[in-house]
Amino acid sequence: MNEAKVYADGFSKSFMRQEEFLMFLRGIGRNSSWIRRRTKDLRLAVMEKGSKMEQAMKAAYTIGGMDEEIIDDTIQNTGLVLKVKGLYYPVRDCAVNTILNRAAISGNALKKVEKNVYARIINECLKVAKGDALLRLSEGKVSAVLGGDCQDYAVLDMEQVFLHAVDYLNQNFCGCTYLGGFYEHHMASALWELSGEDKLLEAYREELMLHDREAEEMKPVVRITTSDTGDSGVNIYPMLLSGERNDTIALGNPIRLKHKSGASMAEFDDNLQLIYGKYEVAVRGLSELLRIDILNPVNCMMGITKHLGISQKCRMEAVELFKSQYGEEPCTAHEIYYGISEILYMLACDGAEGSRIAKMEETIARALSVNWKEFDVPGNIRW
Repeated sequence: MNEAKVYADGFSKSFMRQEEFLMFLRGIGRNSSWIRRRTKDLRLAVMEKGSKMEQAMKAAYTIGGMDEEIIDDTIQNTGLVLKVKGLYYPVRDCAVNTILNRAAISGNALKKVEKNVYARIINECLKVAKGDALLRLSEGKVSAVLGGDCQDYAVLDMEQVFLHAVDYLNQNFCGCTYLGGFYEHHMASALWELSGEDKLLEAYREELMLHDREAEEMKPVVRITTSDTGDSGVNIYPMLLSGERNDTIALGNPIRLKHKSGASMAEFDDNLQLIYGKYEVAVRGLSELLRIDILNPVNCMMGITKHLGISQKCRMEAVELFKSQYGEEPCTAHEIYYGISEILYMLACDGAEGSRIAKMEETIARALSVNWKEFDVPGNIRW
């Protein structure tokens, strides 16, 4: 975690207080801007340690009252700058893929070529690119180069997203409590507990009892995640915290609002109103797992986690923990889903960044819609 210098590519910060989180986002907004340029007018250049470009950019940043260490951090990471109408901007690592997208170029071979060749290839593609580009400038660097035409990227102010969320949750869910949030340059997210809303989980508790399962302490929570670098839409995730450890259990696909085609805060406000109904649907999906009997739980768990694209290290650790808790006897898909969800706890214990945990939550939630029987196969299988 790098919480010292907000301009750094590796910067990340967690916030235990809602006021601190919102104040930080306000500060990011003040130090950021959007500019629109023709894509074919953009050019990429390499900046090396000790080069004339480094000296010139440090001098310009000093004159402009900006920290010259921004240039050092860029050289240590991407080593790239973007030329925009005679002005040079350091390129943050989260902007690289967006530049490739605007240039309509991709491929692993790009990573293997010399950096000057890399820049030259991209520039040749930029020269013939069509349409406008929307540049996100934040904390002294380019954080994204997005589609700038009317039907492309729609800007939704990050601070306003969370302010609207706070207002709606406080007005419509009694006992709403902020649990925490984080900011990284490509994503911001916050989590709220919806205390006092027992009806949200009432049907699920009844299903657990019908299947002779203990209804542990459970709390409904909602995560809201957004980005201004094209990494995420404005997404609302219904979730629950379970047991003494408050383990996170994802409850299916989020309510999504993509940064596309004129998306607006009014649409986000409409999505906030869907939260209650989304819980009813999501809990129904979790309850359905209680009715799916699995004869080969270890193979099923390995197959599903591989299907979801979860790393071998994470899935092996989760399977070993599952075997130590439940053995290898037949069970239901419900037990296996909770076992897969242990990966979230493992990542948190390992100090994983907030964005990695949030993305894993969404990955695991996809298991609710797979055909579990397809992975319930006997025998020794090399996963």
